[in-house]
Formats: sequence, structure tokens, C-alpha cells
Amino acid sequence: MKDRYDYLPNGYQETIKNGLNALRVFSHASYGVGTEEEQLNRLKHELDTADAVVIGAGAGLSTSAGLTYSGERFERYFFDFKRRFGIKDMYSGGFYPFPDVETRWAWWARHICFNRCIDAPKPVYPKLLELVKDKNYFVITTNVDHQFQRAGFDKSRLFYTQGDYGLFQSVNPQLQKTYDNEEWVMRAMEAQGFVKDENGVFQVPEDQSITMRIPTELIPHCPDDGSDVVMNLRSDDSFVEDEGWHRASAAYYDFLKKHENDHVLYLELGVGSNTPVIIKYPFWQMTLANDKAVYACLNYSQADCPEEIAVQSICISDDIGAILDKLKA
Repeated sequence: MKDRYDYLPNGYQETIKNGLNALRVFSHASYGVGTEEEQLNRLKHELDTADAVVIGAGAGLSTSAGLTYSGERFERYFFDFKRRFGIKDMYSGGFYPFPDVETRWAWWARHICFNRCIDAPKPVYPKLLELVKDKNYFVITTNVDHQFQRAGFDKSRLFYTQGDYGLFQSVNPQLQKTYDNEEWVMRAMEAQGFVKDENGVFQVPEDQSITMRIPTELIPHCPDDGSDVVMNLRSDDSFVEDEGWHRASAAYYDFLKKHENDHVLYLELGVGSNTPVIIKYPFWQMTLANDKAVYACLNYSQADCPEEIAVQSICISDDIGAILDKLKA
């Protein structure tokens, strides 16, 4: 049965449109107004007084939470892939031309398990929730690691624009559906020789006796027609935007429209230069269009804003977890 969201515009397309419009308006970069301490105090005030908080989250938020794709985590869980194939990090491994599907799906089982099926090593997402749980908030994110939901954010206030590690989609374009893959991940991890610790988290056994292949019979297929499946991650126009995705997109549009003239805090967390047109540029545009709006950019190395909205902006360059701790102090 249709509800009001079925009649609303596509929030993703609208935000992309806003982002593209921003490119025609803005010029030189600024770093906001005031010292870091003054900007931090201003951010505390905005969180306390804003009518609505729109959170835009990118990869930097998960990096702050310890979900790093290289270094110690990669060496611990993917040491064998590094040794055999020369893969240097989890991101590049997702594009590696593995010799067979059994090896490719072994890789993806690990990637999903250690980036989606466990809590992040550091409690950055719970800290963020503690700050906004009693606020009128909505989250748009390009992250695909499910950490907002794991931390307890209201699912009805979340829009995952680029997919979810926890979902498969069929290669059959007629099937515009997604399929939960957690049960398959658990079986594929056990088949590689990983063992669960006392907390139920898979670990490499002490003798490191794991395999880089899964049995052929474990290769995942679509439960509807038996076709091959791929990850539900946006990489080209074959990405499946299922019913849940469209509802979230419409809910995001609805939230923005309801508050477009209110005192809104556009809180950008860890958004880099890979997909600025989805979050960063639209936040700039919406701030410029509303003199009651405030744009806050929290980023370890890229905290800036356009000159045109400098007086409406807060830019803090530091680890996001550290900033959240200061906001709670």
C-alpha cells in the first residue's frame, strides 16, 4: 500500500542537483570565523539551539572510529591475501582480479565481516548519537558499513546513499531487489577457518591456518532466480535502489523541505573529495540559501568552507572523535 513517501521526489537526485548548482556559485576557500576554541563553543551552542540537525557523514567518520582499511587491521585479517597477491589495503582488494570466484568471495566475506558485522573499534558513533539523540536530526551518508544502525541511530532517520555491505543484488536487472547476506557471511567465514572469540567475533586462529577460498557450493546466488549476485554498492548504473532506499531518499527530501527556512545545523563529518556533490556541495548551497542556517565541517585535514558562507560556518580540523569528546565536556 502506498504512503506519503511514495509521492515525494527522489531526495538523492535533488541533493545531487543542489550540489551541481553549488559549483556555479562558490569561489575561494575559507576556514570559518574565529579561533578553534571559539568555533567549538559556537558548535556547542548550535547543537543546543538548532531547530534541526542534518548530519552528513563520509569515510572520515568511520576512519576516526577505527575502521581503517590499511595498517594493523588489514595485516591481521588479510595477511595471506597481501602475501600471495600483493594487495596493500582493503579498498584496492575490492577491485583485484582474483583467479576464481571462490577466492573472490572469500575476500568479500572477510571484507563484509570486519567492516560491517562488528562494532567499530572506537566508540565514535555512540558518542555522536549521545550528542544528537534528543535532537530533531536526519543522517545522510556515503558510508556503507552500517555503523549508524549498529550504534542505535533511528533507522527511519538514515539515508545510506551508496549501498550497504550487508546486501547483495542480482546481476539480473529485472530484479530490483536486495538480499541480506549476514547468514552467508557467517558460513563463509567458518569455511575459511576463522573462529569466534568469547564475544562472538571472528578471529584468525593462533596457527593462522585459514584458507583464501570458500567451497564452490558456498558461492552466493540470488534466492529468486539462481542468478549470480554482486555487492549492493554504487559503482555504475546497475546499482539497485530498492524499496528501502527509495523510502529513505524520500524521507531525506521531506526532512530538508520541512526545515529549509528554519534554524538548521548542517553538520558535515569526515566528507572528503571523492563524492562532494552528495553531501558537501549541497550543504554549502542550502546554507547560502538560508541566513538562519549554519554549516559545520569537522574533518581531520580538510575542514574548510567557501568564502561566501564563512560567517555562517564552523570549520574544525581535528580527529572527529576528539572533537566529539570536547563537545561533551
